[in-house]
Amino acid sequence: MDISLEGWDIQTAGSADWVPWGTQGNARAKILGSADGYMVTYVQADAGYEGDPHVHAHPEFFYLVEGSVRNQGLEMTTGDGYAAAASSTHADFATDTGATYIVIFKI
Repeated sequence: MDISLEGWDIQTAGSADWVPWGTQGNARAKILGSADGYMVTYVQADAGYEGDPHVHAHPEFFYLVEGSVRNQGLEMTTGDGYAAAASSTHADFATDTGATYIVIFKI
């Protein structure tokens, strides 16, 4: 089988640009790839970061690389993750310690 990059969007962490994340100015992200409308995003959130409440139009997948977050009232620590179904409400997401995570979602 021939190796092809057709249909692939591969970004190395060192070459991807940081972009602002959230509305508070205390988090940043690198888009590591996108396909069919989904994005793989590497996020660094400072202590005190709070996500804006929203409804998921599509599924969202999350893996906590480092730190801790409160998600939907539950404490999550390094190595934890979640999957949120389409139409689920995301009303609570915050970090007191700062956190690094991967989130996969569709806009």
